[in-house]
Order: sequence, then C-alpha cells, then structure tokens
Amino acid sequence: MERNQVEQRYKWKIEDIFTSDEEWEKAYADTEKSINFSSYAGKLGDRDKLLQLLKDNDEFSKKLERVYVYASMKQDEDTRISRYNAYNARCAALISKYSAEMAFFEPEMAAQDEKYLNSLVTDKDFSDYDYMLKLLIKRKPHVIPEAEERLVALAGETFGSFDDIFSMIDNADLPFPEIELDGEKTKLTHGTYGVVLHSTDREKRREAYEKYYGAYESLLNTITATYYGNVKKDVFLSKAYRYNSCLERALSGEDVDESVYRNLLEAVNGSLPAMHRYIADRKKILGYDKLYFYDVYTPLVSDVEVKMDYDDAYDYVVKGLAPLGKEYQALLKRGHDERWIDVEETDGKRSGAYSTGCYGVHPFVLLNYKPTISEIFTVAHEMGHSLHTYFSSHSQPYAKSDYKIFVAEVASTVNEVLLLKFMLGDTNDVNLKKYLLNYYLDTIRGTLFRQTMFAEFEYEAHDRAEKGEPLTKELLCEIYGRIGKAYYGDAVEHDYHISCEWARIPHFYRAFYVYKYATGITAAMNIAHRILTEGEPAVKDYFKFLSGGSSTDPVSLLRLAGIDLESKAPFEFAMKEFGDTLAEFEKLMNI
Repeated sequence: MERNQVEQRYKWKIEDIFTSDEEWEKAYADTEKSINFSSYAGKLGDRDKLLQLLKDNDEFSKKLERVYVYASMKQDEDTRISRYNAYNARCAALISKYSAEMAFFEPEMAAQDEKYLNSLVTDKDFSDYDYMLKLLIKRKPHVIPEAEERLVALAGETFGSFDDIFSMIDNADLPFPEIELDGEKTKLTHGTYGVVLHSTDREKRREAYEKYYGAYESLLNTITATYYGNVKKDVFLSKAYRYNSCLERALSGEDVDESVYRNLLEAVNGSLPAMHRYIADRKKILGYDKLYFYDVYTPLVSDVEVKMDYDDAYDYVVKGLAPLGKEYQALLKRGHDERWIDVEETDGKRSGAYSTGCYGVHPFVLLNYKPTISEIFTVAHEMGHSLHTYFSSHSQPYAKSDYKIFVAEVASTVNEVLLLKFMLGDTNDVNLKKYLLNYYLDTIRGTLFRQTMFAEFEYEAHDRAEKGEPLTKELLCEIYGRIGKAYYGDAVEHDYHISCEWARIPHFYRAFYVYKYATGITAAMNIAHRILTEGEPAVKDYFKFLSGGSSTDPVSLLRLAGIDLESKAPFEFAMKEFGDTLAEFEKLMNI
C-alpha cells in the first residue's frame, strides 16, 4: 500500500513541526547561519561569557532539533524518496559542522580550575546546567585536547555512516521474496514476518523463517563488513578518549555504574535454568519431536484470538492504563485525536516502531500496526515513551529535558506490564489467562533474557576487536550461536540461520544500547508492582521519575520511583516474577 492511500487521521501531523518543505528549508538556512560559537573560545573562564554561551547553545540546539526531527520523520515515511535522504545528509553535515565549531568547549572547560567549576554547580544562574557541569568535572580525565576533539568532531559524519548503510540495507535493499498469505502472494516484509512467526501454521512459519534469514545471509559479507567497521569505530573512540574499554566508555556516557551491568548479567545467568524449563515446556505443549526457532513465538494456547483494529486497540490501552490516573489517560487520548501517531505500514516506510519529538512540540509515534496482541502492546509501549518525553519536556528546562537512553525503556515497559496485568484481571476465561501468561513469559524472555543475550554478544565482539582479532562472519556467527545455546538450552535446535541472527539487529549499531532494554523491564516490573500494590503514593513517585528528564543521573532518577538498580533486589524480583509466572502457567496447562 502506498502512503497516499492511507486516511489522513492515521498519519502523524508533521506540519506541527513545519507546515511545508519550504518552511523547513528556511529554518535549515537560519539554523546553519546560527552556528557562530567560536567567538567564545578562550573566554569560558569568564562566568558571564560562559552563561551566555550555554543559553545561545540551547537556542541553537532547539532549532537544530526541529530541522533534524522533521527530516528524519519525512525520510521514514518513505525511505525511497531521495529528497528526504538528502535532507538527512544535510542535517548530518550540519551536526558535524556544529560539533566542530563547539570542539573547544569540553577541552577548555576541563582546563578550568575545579574550584571555579564547583562554584558554577551551586550558582543559581547555572541551575539549568548543574548536572551537565557535574558530569564535565567527572569526565575531565577523558577530555582530549581541542585540536584532537575538532578532528573527532569532523569525523562524526563518517562515524555515523555504518548505521546509515545498515539502515539502507535493512529497509531498502534486502532481497525479500514473495510469500503466500491468505491465498495471495505478497512480498515478505519485516511486518509480515512478525505476523507469520506468531501464526499457528508451522509450515508457513518455517517458509518465512528460511526466506527471511536467507535474505540476510545473501548479504552477510556486506553486513559483516558494515558491523565490523562500526565496532572498530567504537574501539577507536574508546582509545581516543582514554577509556579502558568500549563498555566503560558507553557506561560513562550514561553515568551508570558498572555494578548495574554486573547485577543484570549475574541475575539472568543465574536464572537460565528457568528459561530452559520454559523452552522445554514449549516443546512439550506443541508436541514436537524437534523444536526450531520458528516455533518459539507461536502462541501455546489455541482457540484464543486477541485481534483488534487500531482504534479499538488504542481505547483498550487507555482503559488498561487507568492505574496511572486520569491525567495520564487524557494525554493518551490527545495523542490519538491530535494525530501524534503514524499508524499504517506502507511501501518504503521504515519498519518497526518508535517515539520521537522535539522540544516545544508534542511527541510523535511511528507504528506499522497489524491486528495482533503484540501490536496492541506496541501501542502502549510507544505511548509510554511519548508521555515520558511529554512530562520531562513540560517539567524541565531545555538543557535537562532529554532523559538518558538508560531510562528510555522504563516508561514504555511500565505501560506494557500494567496493560498485561489489566488483561489478566479483566477475564474469567481460563484459556485466555493461559494465553496471556504465555504472552507475559514471552515478553520477559524477549525483553529481559534476549536483550541480555544480545548484550553478551556485543561485549564479546567488542572485546575480541579490542584485542586485535578480526571479526569475520564465521567468528560472529560462532559467538552468537554459542551464546544462544547457553540461553535457550538443548530443547531447541540451533541451526545456521539463528547463528546469523546478529546480522539483522539494528540496535547493534548503537553499541551497548540493548542491555538497557533488560534493565528497563527490570525497573518497570518493579515499578508496576509498586503501583498495583501501593496505589497513589507509588504513582506520585513514578511521576517524579517521568518528570525528571536529565536533572540527575538515571539510577538516582529511578530511586525517586523506589527502584535501586545498584542493589540486587530489583533483579531478583524480576527473576522471581518470571519463575512465578512460569509456575502459574504450568499449573493451568497441567504440566
């Protein structure tokens, strides 16, 4: 389906950013002219000059954010349109130019006397920038000289090219063949693949699985070279900024202690027997002599359909999130009625789903909605992102409005957990309860166990590269296959296709991003439990977190909601929740 065939009410209202491409062009030109920060170089020891620079930078960044978000959204509407590909390239060049212009900032600030910097942290005129200044003091050992910083900034556009290349491969160039669905031939897409994997037609699942991975394997040499280039970029940057490893640099960027990472890996690896038990249960329930990876997503409970069109699904999400209060529900309804959301899958449109936005404009959500239970949860998930953005941007000044990636998946996953708990309590149908418990187990498996598995793969790939070992396609497939066996156990057949799965994961081009999904669901399960058991006090605490932006480090923000990820307790609760859910499911299934 082409975009012009979609009803207007199912398209996001992008004109709330710019009413036309012509208006974007004018804003772009104005933004480009506003890159004029070099006059501040050498003057940051002057309190008043520094304050003016920070304010000028805020105003410029607001402009830049708008032109970038518009260009990105227009490209994602149809990745085949060259004009918007060019818009994004121009934005990348603009960002690179801006970064080069500001290259003096961190080195010069790092060279300032620490007494002076600490005085700024407590200066009320710098209250919008106090956390930024604290981070700058903390990172002083990793600031490089201005000339080197300028070179790195100028290379920024090149460094981003690996992600761009993979995005074009993944969304435009993969040789997906046709597949027959409902008696009609249709091109296999990311969206249809997800639908088929959840179907009960095993032969169709097998066909889709083999064709889908076959497309990636046909370009495996290219994808390997692209990913290896991205890893080498990470290694270069960690060395350039004097970090001991890529992981250390990534965690430093988020201001997260390594104990959080260790707590996650320790808890998940300690609970792998429960994961193996669940996979073995799946094989037993399906009655297969051999279980394959195209069998691990299909529902285990038959004669249950949870299919809703988009509008009904959205209304159900609003109802399910009632524990968060009337204000939250009213904002959800605004998102639907005021066209924050781009709903339909169309030819050339970016796959998947995400939330985006720019300061001073409401958030936006991209969907590729299909009438499945998974997609109902996607609606709740992405609106969780959007309302997190809404609360932070309405509660914090611009400099503190953008929350860290580390907490970016918390609000979205709180919505998913609350919706699922609502659905479990909203029915007396035992068969539907079985289905929902199965879905919850798969959610935890996919978001907590699976993302931690991804994190282990990323860690080993970077560790090998840091030691000078070339990342060949054979090595990457061996690493991924070995880790997959440890996580999924012996109940499933580990074939070559699944050892190549790393090649289709877009998030691998943002190193050490995926583990945050796992910490995110861990925090979310704990927060949802508090809300459902403690009520309004827990909701108030949660809203403090939602409104926190980047006013302090992300672990401290989660403490506002009553969750401390530097302790083992939240991870232990999450693993217990998986075990308890599995036991309840086994009881209802009589296994």
